[in-house]
Amino acid sequence: MVNERLMIKIQFRCNTESFIFVSMKSNNKKLIYIFTTLFIFLLGIQVYFMYKTYQVKEREIYRSVDKDISVYTDQVVNNHSAKDSKDDSLQKNIIKYYNKKLSKQDFLKYLVDEKKYSGKNLTAYINERRKKDGYIICVRIQYIKLLHLPDSIKLIQQPVIFYETKDKVRKPSITSIGTWRTSSTQESTGKNTIKGMDSFHVDTQTDLEIENIKSLVFREIILLIICCIILLASVLLLYIFTIKNLIKQQKQVEVLHTVVDNISHEFKTPIATLKIASKTLKKGWNPDTLPLIDRQIVRLESLMLQLHKDENPEEMTAIQPENWDFFIQDLAFTYPQIDFKFENTISGRLPFDKNLMETVVKNLCENSIKYGASIVTVSISNTAQNLKIEVSDNGQGMASKELKNIFEKFYRIQANNIHNSKGLGLGLYFVKEIITSYHGKVDVSSQPGNGSTFKITIPYEN
Repeated sequence: MVNERLMIKIQFRCNTESFIFVSMKSNNKKLIYIFTTLFIFLLGIQVYFMYKTYQVKEREIYRSVDKDISVYTDQVVNNHSAKDSKDDSLQKNIIKYYNKKLSKQDFLKYLVDEKKYSGKNLTAYINERRKKDGYIICVRIQYIKLLHLPDSIKLIQQPVIFYETKDKVRKPSITSIGTWRTSSTQESTGKNTIKGMDSFHVDTQTDLEIENIKSLVFREIILLIICCIILLASVLLLYIFTIKNLIKQQKQVEVLHTVVDNISHEFKTPIATLKIASKTLKKGWNPDTLPLIDRQIVRLESLMLQLHKDENPEEMTAIQPENWDFFIQDLAFTYPQIDFKFENTISGRLPFDKNLMETVVKNLCENSIKYGASIVTVSISNTAQNLKIEVSDNGQGMASKELKNIFEKFYRIQANNIHNSKGLGLGLYFVKEIITSYHGKVDVSSQPGNGSTFKITIPYEN
């Protein structure tokens, strides 16, 4: 009765530990997701802030340049050369062209030449800003509309550029439109008095672009960018440090959880064997019972020592040839209803831990018993460099789709979403872990209704 209570406590504690471990992993994932979300949100805020700052600085530079340059562009648009200002030749040439007294080619040439002298001040200002502040200013001024108002006749069909810097305007950031009108009255006297008026509508367009605006803006906000990068880097380093600590703690919990699972699982067989041995002694004296009890006590002691690895030096108890026989004898005593067929051809000591090999053999045999086997066949052999363990049974077998999952932790085969066998799903998991630690391999073959066969190969050096 005490043994049954102890087994129930062990299983309850293992289930509780599993629940706590899963909860910790879930909480860690939530913290990682929250941290990641907040970091991405902070990064987005910083990027948006930098983008808006860039736009503000860009507008400030353009506004400053446009304010200074507008004085010179107005001179180009409104002022004529000294010679032209005396006789208003621009208006006269427009009238000549309208009356077809001036060719189109000469008229367009005049529109360009007429503004040649008035652009000198603008060019000087642009060169000065480039030398002083490094601004590469591109300006283009053009006539976009020249209209005779009385009859709305277009005198130019496409824009006429009359001023442009050497650095061409490609994508103007500021475009301004200027409009002005000119008119004149003509009279002739004689027998008949004739009065006429020529009125023209003129639109000019000024395009402004600073070619190196990006480098100018970044030069203005470079300190702010560095501060933002330092802030983000600090948050990222804190994030990485936190994640590393969480992973480290999670690994520590995994190690502790694995030890608890292993101990709780391994306690089952010794306790069950001691329980049967106790009942046997109550019925009468049996000389084979005491050695069995001694072996189980030794096994329990070795399991307890696993909990104090830091306090005790790790020592391996090499397995002897007779130990394999004892493993099967203990199983046959614990499960008298099962027919164990055993073959052992090993004659010498092997460099494997006795407790681990006992775990492998007993977990495989108990797994067969758990799933309906009445006959379990165990074969132990070795070659010059490999240990071979084969366990087969006549149990219910497994579907091929289950074979890839049976070594997973806590995995149990189920039918119609119901687990038909008792246990935690740890036995085969520990078998796989032990074999992997020795760089061995496990092959499984099984068919539903025809039992299962586990073949283990572990390499070793003589």
